[in-house]
Amino acid sequence: MSKRIAILQSNYIPWKGYFDLINSVDEFIIYDDMQYTKRDWRNRNRIKTNNGLFWLSIPIDVKGKVSQKIKDTKISNKNWGKEHWKIIAHSYAKAKFYKEYKDLFEDIYNSLKTEYLSEINYRFITETNKILNIKTKLTFSSNYILRGDKTERLVDLCKQVGATEYISGPAAKNYIESSLFEGAEITLKWMSYDGYKEYEQLYPPFSHYVSIIDLIFNTGIEFKNYMNSF
Repeated sequence: MSKRIAILQSNYIPWKGYFDLINSVDEFIIYDDMQYTKRDWRNRNRIKTNNGLFWLSIPIDVKGKVSQKIKDTKISNKNWGKEHWKIIAHSYAKAKFYKEYKDLFEDIYNSLKTEYLSEINYRFITETNKILNIKTKLTFSSNYILRGDKTERLVDLCKQVGATEYISGPAAKNYIESSLFEGAEITLKWMSYDGYKEYEQLYPPFSHYVSIIDLIFNTGIEFKNYMNSF
């Protein structure tokens, strides 16, 4: 029996490509054992505002030279959720489907009690999966035994979950050793984020590289027409 998986660090309110990757596999492993990196997608993402693209960043308690793992990374300001929702509500109040999804997202922001970034990201990812009707199994790398380094780890994780096919984001082409997948008889495929159609988006010019909430608030149940995996 074939089984497709992907392994990727969690992102804060990720863009549509992230969810296309999740929807393209049978199991999506959140790589929470990786080192937390500053100025990355782990704790921030962009939305559209009337003043242009805007970064929403979760304040992080960074210790020393950032040697902590993603799963151990904590927030530094308990009021960040209220502040983020205030900005989102103001920016998307005029979006076509804002009222339809407003209560759902507002509830997430108001009910988040955890101080761990990985748990915050997981909550947004799972709730968004429900909206998009994505049924993919989500697990954490910390649930498995990690052996080897970089590509070796990925191959070993594939073996542990019985994967026959591994789908990777294109950025990993810089370091993945494809020969290790070949040796393990696991098919390596690359995710493509080409060909996305534009939709009616607030505040031109159009940008694909924004949080999934932009697509949801602007297109509602028509989101499938603007993603590649459906």
